[in-house]
Amino acid sequence: MASEADEGHEHLIDGVRYKLKGIIAVDQVLPYLHFLDQERKDQIKQKLITDGDRAAADLLIDTVIKGPHEKGWFRAFIDALSHGGSELAADYLTKPPRPEEEAENDMYVELIRLLAPSLAGMKTTVVCELCFSDELLTADDKERILAETNNYGNGRGAQELLKRIIRRRPPWFSEFLQVLLRAEERAVYCELTGTPPGELQIAIAFIFFFLGKDEEPPSPKHEPAQNEPAGEESPQAKESNGIQEIQEESADGSASAAVGEPSSPEKAEISLWDYQMEVAKPALEGKNIIICLPTGSGKTRVAVYITKEHLDLRRAEGKLGKVVVLVNKVPLVEQHYAKEFTPYLKHSYKVERVSGDSQLKISFAKIVQRNDIIICTAQILENYLERATSGVDEGVKLSDLSLMIIDECHHTQKGEAYNHIMMRYLKQKHKNKKLKKEQKEIVPLPQILGLTASPGVGRAARLEKAKEHILQICANLDASQIMTRSLRDFKREPRKSIQTVEDKKQDPFGDVIKRIMHEIHRHAELNPTGDLGTQVYEQWSVQKERQAAKEGDRKVRVCAEYLRQYNNGLILRNTIRMHDALSLLNNYYEEQYKKKSAPDEEQNIQITDTERFLFNLFKENKKELEILAKNPEYENESLSKLRTEILKEFSSRKQARGIIFTKTRHSAITLNQWIEENPKFDDIGIKPAYVIGGGDQSDVKPMTAAEQKDVLKKFSTGEVNLLVATTVAEEGLDIPACNFVIRYGHVTNEIAMIQSQGRGRAEDSTYTVVDVKNSGVAEKECVNEHREDMMHKAIEKIKALSQADYDKQITEYQLQAIMEIRVRQNRQKKKVMKNVNPAAVKFSCRHCNKQVCTGEDISIIEDMHRVNATVDFRKLFIQRENSSLQERLVDYETNGIIACKDCGQPWGSMMMFRGIELPCLLVKNFVVNINTENISKCSKWSDIPVKFPAFDYNEYASRVIEIDSDDEETN
Repeated sequence: MASEADEGHEHLIDGVRYKLKGIIAVDQVLPYLHFLDQERKDQIKQKLITDGDRAAADLLIDTVIKGPHEKGWFRAFIDALSHGGSELAADYLTKPPRPEEEAENDMYVELIRLLAPSLAGMKTTVVCELCFSDELLTADDKERILAETNNYGNGRGAQELLKRIIRRRPPWFSEFLQVLLRAEERAVYCELTGTPPGELQIAIAFIFFFLGKDEEPPSPKHEPAQNEPAGEESPQAKESNGIQEIQEESADGSASAAVGEPSSPEKAEISLWDYQMEVAKPALEGKNIIICLPTGSGKTRVAVYITKEHLDLRRAEGKLGKVVVLVNKVPLVEQHYAKEFTPYLKHSYKVERVSGDSQLKISFAKIVQRNDIIICTAQILENYLERATSGVDEGVKLSDLSLMIIDECHHTQKGEAYNHIMMRYLKQKHKNKKLKKEQKEIVPLPQILGLTASPGVGRAARLEKAKEHILQICANLDASQIMTRSLRDFKREPRKSIQTVEDKKQDPFGDVIKRIMHEIHRHAELNPTGDLGTQVYEQWSVQKERQAAKEGDRKVRVCAEYLRQYNNGLILRNTIRMHDALSLLNNYYEEQYKKKSAPDEEQNIQITDTERFLFNLFKENKKELEILAKNPEYENESLSKLRTEILKEFSSRKQARGIIFTKTRHSAITLNQWIEENPKFDDIGIKPAYVIGGGDQSDVKPMTAAEQKDVLKKFSTGEVNLLVATTVAEEGLDIPACNFVIRYGHVTNEIAMIQSQGRGRAEDSTYTVVDVKNSGVAEKECVNEHREDMMHKAIEKIKALSQADYDKQITEYQLQAIMEIRVRQNRQKKKVMKNVNPAAVKFSCRHCNKQVCTGEDISIIEDMHRVNATVDFRKLFIQRENSSLQERLVDYETNGIIACKDCGQPWGSMMMFRGIELPCLLVKNFVVNINTENISKCSKWSDIPVKFPAFDYNEYASRVIEIDSDDEETN
């Protein structure tokens, strides 16, 4: 029970909440709140990222008030406020200001907020340094302001400065005015004080006399007009003089403004470089095009310009304009919204963003209706286009849109959400031709704008095939042209090198793992194809596991699973430290052993002789592996090469910033740990962090969009200067210019090569490929260079076609795509017609082959979750705690893991759906038998030709309530 003192403190905090929300610097205070656990801190950080300062401060206050409270918590909270740059907030809880002082301060705060847009032209860096020297800003304030200025421009830095200055203790306003005078910011001073420019010098003299300052008041100097360049030519003038260059890209992915031009998007009109205007021209004429420009050349800024011109023209013509910006990654939604479209267009048009992470209060269809520009993931639009087609729910039609921008449009290929949307477009386009011939009203379609740094060449090995691949993308996007501009003459190209690695003659650690694998081969009588520690071997083990599951061979199936893990350990051993690879194997061993331990001691889970053999085999060799893992003599040579490259980059540069690309999430995490634990890296100021994907397709816990954003924000401010990333950082994500990029043992295709090279955009940047044993990256990189060259040649051949020949080929590709869709749909209809009776489908445990249930027992929730709500099914499984609990959705949440009562094989999870706990099944954990034929390769429920009924919530809930009532009467 809370003490009276605690309750008094809670009421005090709640009583001044309205004030605290506006003056708590959440990002600075959080590290000092030692009495809050990390989970609650993370929730507040997430609120800060998604909803801003006031909402995050409100949540922080709620969290502090709710407790639980330790002794001294209130004093600790006040100390946290004081140390975290929120002294004024601490004052409200200890010595509140007098009403007249509070009213005066409120007036100054409101004045700054009202005039903020017109103050954004100040010399932010100079003002910030003076404020810091006068202790008006903390060191953290200064760091954030300068980072914002460096990365996003002077205007954004000014906004950050003003936001932080108004949180200071009075008399901050009068001190800030003095700083402005010392910084020679006369226009800003006049704006804040209302002093006429003609009387400014008198006011300055009076202030300096009154304050007793020894120095002379600053004398007036010539001030350039608002848009007058400070001794710098415009982009157009530079280009005409033959000195054209691409400005270093800012973090928002656009060319930075010329020196002297207003850099605040709120004040500046959108202007394009000549090369940007050149590629935008057909789109400004209303044509469908693809803009293909290198990473760092401002494609998104071109799209913003085209959007504005499109909407302005529609408005002038009295027509409704509606623009949708499609992206293929959730973080890109917020990035385009906050850094591009909102700053430039929010004053004229309504801009909104929607992604899978959004908590929609209204439907997506309503958002489309109420806004001019909608930024969303492609799958959301596709879902609502399907709703409109099926007529089962409120949806969106392509005819509702006037312009559709497709970011990273090279993904408009079979199986991708972009392609599904564009196939709807193409079908309607060709229907419109028929309607036009019949003199009927056609359905309006949006203009299409595709953006990409590289369309790639697909699987082409010859120039003609590369040309066909690019033409297919053009056809899919209905592009009348592919617009490019060669920037090689003036774009900064990173210096490139490939570091090859000699194979070590001795690898005792790997030899022990191979010895274990040979023992398993003998035990299960297996003859593998492919060398151990290769991708070929991994494919063999996966195929062998599926075949054994289908045939019910439990011995071979479990051995194949273990062999795959050992093979993975061998592959990773060539990339990361030996003890990291051993840790991976040890975690797998412990997880398998844990499956055989029931939470209820009375339940006996069966352990087979093969499982006992596998457990003992690892246990017998573990000690030897641990000893070898501690011997640096046997460490892989690739790590040594990587260490050398990192040290070289950071020791040879004043301010280094780089990215290391690696193949797997596990290697990204362990490489980051290796860097953190190496004192040599720490000595030269390396501050690492990792960025991995958000999908839940591996054993490693995925990164949420908020976590990715937090790391990238730290990278942009300099709090982190080395990223270790998987392919998630190759494409699209907002990552500031780097000095160097290292691809470590992982090379994919020419698109990824171009994208990752584009990350190294700072002056004198480097791009290095470090080879890893059995990876073949050196050879692949050479192949990708050839493919990139072939891509450029293919684009030139396409551009050389006459418009008539181009249109003819594009139409042919489109008709072919439509015919392929028709064939697939016909096959699907036949498949639906042959829908299997649920009673004919049987599910068996993938591990022990015990029959679990039939299709009749399965029902579906929200067209997504297959559950078995029968009483008999509950008798077959046990429940375990879900150690990686992370999913929190609106109507349901995942609670724990369900596993076979006999063998411990996971089957799925328990989910809470609207107050009811239900077993949710993962089909990949079962062998599916349809009409007596076993199918082991069901990775998703859609692989099964069965239509399961919707879960009847009312019927089930009523039954549960009746049972509870009967139990109460019995008791």
